[in-house]
Amino acid sequence: MNPLRLLPLGGLLAAFALPCAALELASPFTDHAVLQREVAVPVWGWSDNPGATVSVGFGGQTKLTRVNASGGWRVDLDPMDANATGGDLVVTEGATTITYHDIVVGEVWLASGQSNMEWQVKSSRGYDEEKAKPANPLIRHLRVDHVGADLPAPRVKTSGWQSAAPDTLGEFTGVGYFFAQAVAEKLQVPVGILHSSWGGTAIESWIPEPVLRTTRSWPALNARWREALKTWPERYAAQPGLEAAWQKAQEDLRKNGTPIPAGMQWPRPPMGPGSGFAPARLYNSMIAPFVPYALRGALWYQGESNVGRPRDYAELLPAMIQAWRAAWPQGDFPFLVVQLPNYSDNKKATGRAWAELREAQESVLHVPAAGLAVIIDGDEPDNLHPTNKRPVGGRLAAIALNRVYDQRDTVWTGPLQLAVLREGAALRVRFSNADGLKSTTPEVTGFEIAGADKIFHAATAKIDGTTVLVSSPAVTEPVAVRYAFMNAPAASLVNAAGLPAAPFRTDNW
Repeated sequence: MNPLRLLPLGGLLAAFALPCAALELASPFTDHAVLQREVAVPVWGWSDNPGATVSVGFGGQTKLTRVNASGGWRVDLDPMDANATGGDLVVTEGATTITYHDIVVGEVWLASGQSNMEWQVKSSRGYDEEKAKPANPLIRHLRVDHVGADLPAPRVKTSGWQSAAPDTLGEFTGVGYFFAQAVAEKLQVPVGILHSSWGGTAIESWIPEPVLRTTRSWPALNARWREALKTWPERYAAQPGLEAAWQKAQEDLRKNGTPIPAGMQWPRPPMGPGSGFAPARLYNSMIAPFVPYALRGALWYQGESNVGRPRDYAELLPAMIQAWRAAWPQGDFPFLVVQLPNYSDNKKATGRAWAELREAQESVLHVPAAGLAVIIDGDEPDNLHPTNKRPVGGRLAAIALNRVYDQRDTVWTGPLQLAVLREGAALRVRFSNADGLKSTTPEVTGFEIAGADKIFHAATAKIDGTTVLVSSPAVTEPVAVRYAFMNAPAASLVNAAGLPAAPFRTDNW
């Protein structure tokens, strides 16, 4: 049994279809929507007329389908080229027609995470400058309402798609807006940000329950919510149809010959109280409703709520990426992660907890088609919510432009530690992506060195081409070196493009 095999769309539509009007489209379809170019584009929804014919027209295409016995329907539009000229998406069933206007074709990115992804443009540095610019219909944004759910949901409320304009862009995610701005400017195609984030949430909230149950972290995670079992009768007494819906979903799976994933039998333990932060609840309510909306990739900025649990995070981040990719029928779509910035953690600047979480985020580098944006050079180390979101979005965009869109003239990363060699009482660190290696301060800062006693000392560092020679008079026989491996390090190493060297350590102490 494959634990990553989630409920298929048909099963979801059948099991969790709510009472609806004669005709309804899924949550991501509104006026001003962006459809993903160059791939098949699913369009789906519901009707209370099983067997009726549904017609979907857009961009010269017309697709027909029938409403299934459970009230669900879906068509796939043929792949389309980018088109910034808005058109109408027209869906008809019987005498009912729904028309959405100003639909464009371009690039769609799902942006998710916690508060630093949720942080809005209006609270970001440079807002007045952006607000003074003319409207930019190439940049579009859809915000998902905050809600949690015990089971995968077919619908969720949203803001509706909006084009960037002086009176709208303030509500956009800052990171997503600056990402879209950079990509749209370079490619000259519409860029849509499907924004689903919630401040203060841990990564476990965004991972499907069947996947969580396969992880090493599950026993401890499950124990935290064991007390919630006491609330089972009260929580579900008000939802008498839930058990029947869940059993129907299982019946559909059996008819399809699909094994029921572990942990998805009924009854099952609830995933915690009614908050949205319990494990799996935000995946169920804020990600699942958008499957299988065609997209290019995902942007992820989260980890603050998992500081202190780096071992778990190093397992959970790749598991989440794999789970999302398993849900979308698009293979290994790009998944770009923001590494946590330098943060003094309540004035504990030399602590290591944030450094260890950043190191755990590096697990993404072993995942196909994934990338990591380094922002260790932020200028607000005492701010849990740095306001300068432009470079964060810009660095994500640089990764996308170079590695997804084949814009090879875009430098996408700063120096990356490649190898370390012993040279007498010094260690020579060799870097890749280090053309024009330099320091932003008169002295190279951020390096530490240790001997066999495992005691690290601040080190002198000298740049030599694409290498750095690191030494300390307190360490005559060095065996390990660290760079920027503190909560809020003084990190000065950059390449010619001004992108910072990624934090690293060569020990595992």
